[in-house]
Amino acid sequence: MAMIQAMRQERRLRSEFGKINDEHKNAMMKSVRLNSLMLRSAVYSVYLIGLIMILSFFGIQSFGGVVQIGVLYAFVNYLNRFFDPINQIMQQLTLFQQAMVSAERVFGLLDDDRLAPVQQGMEAPAVKNGRVEFRNVTFSYDGKTDVLKNISFVAEPGETVALVGHTGSGKSSIINLLMRFYPVGRGGIYIDEEPLKAFSDEELRRKLGLVLQDSFLFVGDVTDNIRLSHHQVTDKEVEKAAEFVQADRFIEKLPRKYHEPVGERGATFSSGQRQLLSFARTMALNPKILVLDEATANVDTETEEAIQAALKKMREGRTTIAIAHRLSTIQDADQILVLHHGEIVERGTHQSLLREKGLYFNMYQLQHGKGRLNESLAR
Repeated sequence: MAMIQAMRQERRLRSEFGKINDEHKNAMMKSVRLNSLMLRSAVYSVYLIGLIMILSFFGIQSFGGVVQIGVLYAFVNYLNRFFDPINQIMQQLTLFQQAMVSAERVFGLLDDDRLAPVQQGMEAPAVKNGRVEFRNVTFSYDGKTDVLKNISFVAEPGETVALVGHTGSGKSSIINLLMRFYPVGRGGIYIDEEPLKAFSDEELRRKLGLVLQDSFLFVGDVTDNIRLSHHQVTDKEVEKAAEFVQADRFIEKLPRKYHEPVGERGATFSSGQRQLLSFARTMALNPKILVLDEATANVDTETEEAIQAALKKMREGRTTIAIAHRLSTIQDADQILVLHHGEIVERGTHQSLLREKGLYFNMYQLQHGKGRLNESLAR
């Protein structure tokens, strides 16, 4: 609603809603008319025809002799009992049709074969060291246009690999494939020399920690948001994770501390505080591989220093793959991959890429200006 009002689209949206609402009303009225014609009226008409036939039969029989009233009443009563279930079934037909449509949508989603396949028939391996390797990975969302083309790189255990590039260059697609949100098209992704599809979903979600650009907080309290349904995580481990990412500094200042209520989407917290809680949520499971999707993009300056310190501690001893728009946040990365139109066009450290004076050089120059660039080159 706020976005609609900000863009002054109330009239257009009201018109679109009115059109959809009219279509829904017309469809419902048509359904009511069909139900009124086909349900009670149709069944009752058949019932009357049956009643006429029975009365006619016994009327004709009465010419040859007396027909007992009890026999006639029994047949009419049988006729009523026969049509009552049919009438009830027909009255439930509308609900049955609606349920069929709903079930078709639900089962269509559950049966969607576009989910990443899991290798069957063998024991699922475990993520031990966290070595990540992409081997000639090519991927397309629609089957026509390749968004990734022959992506190959290796992230050794404990190393940090940064992905940089313009919007639409394929950075998030690499993360989506690593998290197995989509199946790999061509090529392969390997963790500890095992194919990605060999791992179970539970193992991947437990050993791969994902921190998104826009962190989401749920209704509950601080502890519930850090634990996030992982009941094996104790309160002490929750506090330890918060302390590890330096989120305990603001949590201890809250009136109820770790039991402070959290509203929908964490509206009462700043963007930096929400991000620190998402860091603590990730570290509570102690993942082997850390995936950062521009985790510092929506951070206020007040907590930026704390977040940078938390990120540095989180990356120690873990394989880290980070998407970065601000190049200053990944200068200490072991390897920087520069993507352009789905291809890796440059790779190396921060200083080596600056000396090449290629795409990374131009991006750094745009973000930091020539003065700071010359200082960086001098170092």
